[in-house]
Amino acid sequence: MIINQDGTTPIYVQIAQWLETEILAGNIKTNEKIYSQYQLAEMFNINPATAAKGLNLLADDHIVYKKRGLGMFVTEHAQAIILTKRKEKILKKLVQELVAEAKRLHVSQGELIEMIKSTCEQGDD
Repeated sequence: MIINQDGTTPIYVQIAQWLETEILAGNIKTNEKIYSQYQLAEMFNINPATAAKGLNLLADDHIVYKKRGLGMFVTEHAQAIILTKRKEKILKKLVQELVAEAKRLHVSQGELIEMIKSTCEQGDD
């Protein structure tokens, strides 16, 4: 992953999102130790405090837990938490934007649903 240091998304949020994606992909498993703030800082050439802030976001969302003196580990329900969070925040926002654009273009609900179905079917190939 490449951190976008000039973008609108804070670096610590990008770090948290990258770690979430790694967990969803199964690259970091339940109860497995995740990267330390210092490892992340070195990997992405960022300040360790910034990396720690990203890790704390995950801890606040109960995606990781701290073991004193050992580091942070992935919780048992991390994948479910991430999926729910992304559906409720990211996917819902995308759908709202899609529906708003469809309305601006005078695309009916039926047409939009058919477009979505068609796109989903194309993805099943």
